[in-house]
Formats: sequence, C-alpha cells, structure tokens
Amino acid sequence: MASSEKKLSIFALGGVGEIGKNMYVVQYADDIIVIDCGSKFPDVELPGIDIIVPDISYLIENRNKVKALVITHGHEDHIGGLPYILKQLNMPVYASKLTMGLIEGKLKEHGLLGSTERVLIHADSVLKFGTIVASFFKTNHSIPDSLGVVLDTPEGAVVHTGDFKFDQTPVNGQYADLHRMSDIGKKGVLALLSESTNAERPGFTPSEKSVGVNLEDVFRTARQRVIVSTFASNVHRLQQVIEAGIASNRKLVVIGRSMVNMITIASELGYLNIPDGMLIEPNEVNKYAADRIVILCTGSQGEPMSALTRMARSNHKQVEILPGDTVIISATPIPGNERNIGRTVDELFRLGAHVIYGSGTLTGMHVSGHASQEELKLMINLMRPKFFIPIHGEYRMLRQHSTLAQAVGVDPANIFIVDNGEVVEIQNGAARKRGKVPAGNTLIDGLGIGDVGNIVLRDRKHLSQDGILIVVVSISKQEGKILSGPDIISRGFVYVRESEGLLDDASRIVSNTINKLTHENENQWSTIKSNVKDALGRFLYERTRRKPMILPIIMEV
Repeated sequence: MASSEKKLSIFALGGVGEIGKNMYVVQYADDIIVIDCGSKFPDVELPGIDIIVPDISYLIENRNKVKALVITHGHEDHIGGLPYILKQLNMPVYASKLTMGLIEGKLKEHGLLGSTERVLIHADSVLKFGTIVASFFKTNHSIPDSLGVVLDTPEGAVVHTGDFKFDQTPVNGQYADLHRMSDIGKKGVLALLSESTNAERPGFTPSEKSVGVNLEDVFRTARQRVIVSTFASNVHRLQQVIEAGIASNRKLVVIGRSMVNMITIASELGYLNIPDGMLIEPNEVNKYAADRIVILCTGSQGEPMSALTRMARSNHKQVEILPGDTVIISATPIPGNERNIGRTVDELFRLGAHVIYGSGTLTGMHVSGHASQEELKLMINLMRPKFFIPIHGEYRMLRQHSTLAQAVGVDPANIFIVDNGEVVEIQNGAARKRGKVPAGNTLIDGLGIGDVGNIVLRDRKHLSQDGILIVVVSISKQEGKILSGPDIISRGFVYVRESEGLLDDASRIVSNTINKLTHENENQWSTIKSNVKDALGRFLYERTRRKPMILPIIMEV
C-alpha cells in the first residue's frame, strides 16, 4: 500500500478458516499494528514438522511500518509463533502481566530475551502508534489477563475481541468489563473482529466454577490417588484442582514440562495460590498414603510423549498407575486426537484405573473457554459495529457467526468472511474486499524456519508410504564396465532376507541397463542414473505394485 493512501486495511495472516496460528493486521497509511502471533500443530500431511507459524512476508517487506505486536492472551495459538517470527522481524511486544511472563519464558529459551523490546500493558493502558491509538478492555477466558483490543484510526475504531466468554462467576474474580464494552459501542465501532470458535454451539458456555464443584466431589470420594490431566495453559482449571486438593487434604504433584513451567510462572506472578507445604516432588509420592495424593499432569490430548501417556504405558520413571487410582481427563478432545486419547484410556483401564473421560458436558470435568452463540450475539450487541469480520475459526464457524450477526441486525452487505491474506479495505466509510497479501504456512522443523517446502514434504510422504531403494555401482573410468555391484539397500520397502529373489532380479535389471548404455557410448552420469531409476521403477511396480524412492549412487573408479 502506498504511503500517500489514507485508507484502512484489515487482514489476517493466520486464524481465519482454521483453528490456530492467529495473527491479524490493522494498517492505516504507514502505521501497522499486528495482533497476536500464534502457532498450530501439524497434521499427518506434514511428516516431521514440529509446528506451523504464519507467513510474514508482507510484514518483512513493510518492516519500517510495523509499530507494535499486541498480544491478547497467553495461549499457544496466540503466542506460540513469537520466537520464530521475531527471528525474522524484530517488533516491540505489548502484553499483559501473565501473558508477558509466558512470552519471556519462550524468548529466554530461544536466546531472544535481551534483543526483544517488551512493554507491559493492562486494561487501562492507552498507547499511540502514529495515526493509531490503542486501548484495551477486560475479557473472560480460560487464562487470566485476557484482553480485547481497540484501535482508533482516522477512519474509525477497529475492535478485536481476542478469545472470550461471558462467565458470570469467574474463578479469579476477573469479570468481563461489560460497561467498558458498552461505552466502546456507544462511541462507535467501525469494524468488529470477533472470535468464532463456538459459533456452532447454541446457548451460553457454562461457568468454569461448575467444573470445580465436580472435581471436589470426585476428590472426596476417591479412595486412592487422583490424577488430573488438562491443558497446562488453563490456569483457572489448575487453581480448581488445587482447591479440590486442599478440600480433600491431598498433596500436589506436578508432572510434565509445560505443566511445571506454567505452575512456576503463574505462581511467581500471583495467578495461582498453592498453600505452603502442599506441593511435593514426584519422587516423594510413595511417602504418603494413596488418598493423600493428587497428581496434575500433561497428556489430555493423548500426546505420545506426555506424562499421562507414559504412565498409561507403564514407562514413566517416577509414577506408575495403580489399580484403584482415579484418572480425570479434564479436556475435550481436539479434532484428530480422539484415536490417541482412546488408546491412552484403554491402557489406563487395563492397569485397573477408574477413568473419567469424554465430553465435558457429560462428565462435568470440562467447560469451554470460548463464547457460545448467545454470548457472541451479546458481544455484537454491545459493540454495534458497522462492519463485521468473523475470525478465529474454520470456515463453517465463520459462516455461522455471520448468520448470528445478521440475526442481531448487522447488514449482510457489511459482513466480510475472508481467507487468510484477503484484505478488507475501508475508505471514507465504505468497505470492500480488495486484493490479497502473501499469507500461508511457515513450517518449523527443528531449528529450521521455512526451509522445508513442498518438494521436501513430497519426498517425506513418498518415503513413509513406499520406502527407499539405494543402488550402489562402481564403474571403470577407462572402460565403462561395472567393477562392483550393483549393491541394493532396502529401507522401508521390503525385508531383504525374505526378498532375495526380487532384489537379485532388480540387480540384473540395473546391470543390463548400465551395460546397454555403455555399449551405446553413453557416459553422462545424469542420463545413466535416470535410465536406471526408470527401468528399476517399472520392474518393481510390475512385481510389487509399489513405487519406492530409488536413489542410484554411481562411483567412477
């Protein structure tokens, strides 16, 4: 966008049409404000990839215009991409107290703490970034210190809700600031960006406190140890586990790296209250009676290396599941994780545990941190926006959210359902979709940022499906004759000891192909390798109906 153009542009680099890697951009003339910087986990189509973060090509090209990165709250889908994005583009980071504490832990781990400008904000902060003035409002969510963002631009106010629900009895007493939201709406909201995660769920999301009541009931009646697995980032849930432990006179054991980190940071910053003497080390578990112990651990999604999964497989170094233990999975399965969770639950039952699992609405052990339909309508009614952009959700959720907006009076012509990268441009009070900016996935594999592309992923899928066949041949430099080989090495294709006949035939195919080319005076290595791959590939497909990756290695001696 040319600097002389006085118009407002709003777009997402991640977080629309998907769950995760949230990143939203508001730009007026030469001032860019970025909201959130999340990550998401890969699916089976991305073998070997650790996490996915947004593509920030547009921000890098316009680095001099980027004024701030504002974070709404401390969940991974909103802060998980920070260490990787800041390595590409150093931006000042604005976040509330707990959120900043979690961010600093990530930056320290990646060696970025000293080089990153960090500014603490709260609900009453007001910040000026060129032509844009930022202010904030309190929201409810499953993690404390969650904020909505108001960006006042020369065109009007743009409001980003962050993740929210309207919990009338919040665990930490941090009520959503309805009066502030109402005041923002009365002053006039040009565009509302509102999260859509639960847009398909009717009614209201239950209060987090309802989980605490059910936890206490189970803790009081359990005759042996209670093991609770939940999201480490759900600080309110962690506090309720602690409260249930206090009520049933149990010692607390914390297991799992992310859980230990969250308990440590949240306790140090005053967001968790653990009585002195309650917290003990895992190696002290056997010093206490079984009915005096509660174990809080990771693994609610059946992650293979998580604490609960290792306990279920009886290969955790410090804790084993005993017959009669009560295991509570205090989370709803993320789509795609059901199989892993089911396998973990099976293994827990085999060990004799009593397992409470499944939908939170059935067990009473989980409620969502996101607004359901009536709360989404309430947010729109409070803000009364001229333009509405549903965000943070898969396409069906965005579509359902737009239907809710129409139901409470938003003009359908003023609702924009966008894909990542699609720009909503507002000028002189009129809005339209106009063009796209680069937006997609940056894949993180180990220390590499974006160095794994489609070709590498294609090769990985190929290897995972049909394996690899390596062909090693030594050829005389002077005469072009085969001196040794072909030696064929199979990995993931066939078991050599049981396929000697097949591999002997394959070796003859390679020899015949090379001898034929030598007889025709063909001495270009690239041509020889290509012919070997083609001939061997045809032979193997005819015999096995498989297409392994074939890697010829020809050495000239």
